[in-house]
Amino acid sequence: MLGKSRLLGLAMISWAIATPILSNPDLVTRLEVSLQQRRVIAFQGDRVWKSFRLGVGKAGWETPKGTYRVRQLIQNPAWKNPFTGDVVAGGDRANPLGKHWIGFWTNGRDWSGFHGTNDPSSVGQATSHGCLRMLPQEIAELFPLLTRATTVQVKP
Repeated sequence: MLGKSRLLGLAMISWAIATPILSNPDLVTRLEVSLQQRRVIAFQGDRVWKSFRLGVGKAGWETPKGTYRVRQLIQNPAWKNPFTGDVVAGGDRANPLGKHWIGFWTNGRDWSGFHGTNDPSSVGQATSHGCLRMLPQEIAELFPLLTRATTVQVKP
């Protein structure tokens, strides 16, 4: 009985939270990325809210271009090294993702998304494995304003 009520409670909470969020004018509805300018512009409806510098994918590891939706919003994400398979725990100072992950693209094995960084000097550079790096304080500001309905448009 307790398991059923907990599940029902979660479903009710999910619905109650989702309804007002969709009409919140402070949420970011669209992220427009310019790889050439290494910037992302965040929109609230048709209005530009803010622009942030980005680190982008390096040659051979280009950031995927196209239009997507946010698929993951994770605080303190773990990071798996794509070469060794070693995992760095979320919250670890050595974690190159920082404290926030906003996943928007996957091929079923690899992911691309926005994340913080433990190396702020990489923001503005083409040094990532396809992800979009942001300064830790800037992704922390953006993160709570996103939903899985947020569109991500990545342009050359």
